[in-house]
Amino acid sequence: MAQNFENHTKIVPAFHYFVLPVLAINLGRSIYRVAHQFSGDAVISVLLAAALILLALYARMFALTVQDRVIRLEMQLRLRHLLPPDQHPCIVDFTVGQLVALRFASDAELPGLARKVLDEKVNDRKTIKKMIQNWQTDLLRA
Repeated sequence: MAQNFENHTKIVPAFHYFVLPVLAINLGRSIYRVAHQFSGDAVISVLLAAALILLALYARMFALTVQDRVIRLEMQLRLRHLLPPDQHPCIVDFTVGQLVALRFASDAELPGLARKVLDEKVNDRKTIKKMIQNWQTDLLRA
């Protein structure tokens, strides 16, 4: 199936449908135990359950942040290759969010779309992605 705006989000079933729900159930169960059978061990269980959820969420967030940094570098190189030399100074004006959204644009479409994003100060990732006419698949995401 071809990738497009409607289906481009990445779901990791083991993480999104197993790890997070199990951690949430564990936190709920731990809170229930504190409310109904208060003890020092029950409080420690709540703290540990909350820490595990934060660990899972931060691990995902850290991976996505590194991915965004790599995409920023990739897009800066791509723009340097595709834009005329007189437009190279504007490459540093793009935000990470703009570059992450623009990565789905084809090489033929990217220069014009990049100019439009900067000129119109479009910052919303979804809005930029919806502007793309010729979607370039990206399957190597975290």
